[in-house]
Amino acid sequence: MTLSLENDWIWDSWYAHDGERWHGYFLKAPKSLGNPDLRHWNVSQGHAVSDDLVTWEHLGTCLAPATGPAWDDYTTWTGSVVQGDDGLWHLFYTGTARSENGLYQRIGHATSRDMHNWERVGSGLCLDLEGGNAGGYQTDYEADVWHDRAMRDPWVMRDPEGDGWIMYFTARIPATGEANAGGAIGFATSPDLYSWTLQPPVFAGGYGQLEVPQVFARNGRWYCLFCTSAEHFSNAQAAATPGGPVSGNHYLVAAGPRGPWSIAPGPFLDGAVPCRRYAARILQVGEKMVIMGFMDQDPDGQFGGYVMEPEPIVVNEDGLLAIAHPRKAAE
Repeated sequence: MTLSLENDWIWDSWYAHDGERWHGYFLKAPKSLGNPDLRHWNVSQGHAVSDDLVTWEHLGTCLAPATGPAWDDYTTWTGSVVQGDDGLWHLFYTGTARSENGLYQRIGHATSRDMHNWERVGSGLCLDLEGGNAGGYQTDYEADVWHDRAMRDPWVMRDPEGDGWIMYFTARIPATGEANAGGAIGFATSPDLYSWTLQPPVFAGGYGQLEVPQVFARNGRWYCLFCTSAEHFSNAQAAATPGGPVSGNHYLVAAGPRGPWSIAPGPFLDGAVPCRRYAARILQVGEKMVIMGFMDQDPDGQFGGYVMEPEPIVVNEDGLLAIAHPRKAAE
């Protein structure tokens, strides 16, 4: 294993490079809870630094739920970190409120000069499913459709087609007749990282949820990494997937950052039943790419709760991604 803590479980993670070393951010919860399913509701964000993505120095908690009644006083979940034109580092993250029993997810914003001590911008809330384009999303909690009102896992990057910034996030479209056909990648735009406008989703379908999106380009082609579970494949996608549904990490492909996006054909990129690695990220290290994610179920069938060592990823001649030396699920 690579990024682990003796007393805490770790799951979703995201990364930023300051020009000298890597900064890893991750969700964590105390193992003293006993049941790892409780981790989602007892969460804080941790921070660690590394020169090689293998050996890490843990710096402690860097963000936690608000202490008083607030839109993010229950959970502060997965996010992304970028450096703005103002020289500040910007953290975008998922939040939920105790007053809503954590059922409604929204996206928050905090800034830092040292990449560790984060200060919320105003109340922290920067984006919700509202405005002229909200009709393209499932905006209310519908217990008979899904277990939450999805708006989480923001991925923020400079707009390669303009002067501002763009955001992708996990969402859902209005009822489709099959709950597992309604997962979506949401989209928003900003001129300055502070003011955001909700846009229509850039993709929907195939799965009930496409979690932890990450968008990047290689050799003129665009990729959107995501994770999902075997039980969240739509009927059509289950039939179209060689070997059938698995849990783990797959991706969308497109000619540009705004799409149109489609599910990468062929085998699922990085999946297994039971799940081995989840909530993965692909990182550029020199001329190479690696994939990192947390161990979901270890060889003993227990929740792993640590970030696994990076494994190499390649782009094949057909433009599709592959793990260069895939390891067995038990490793």
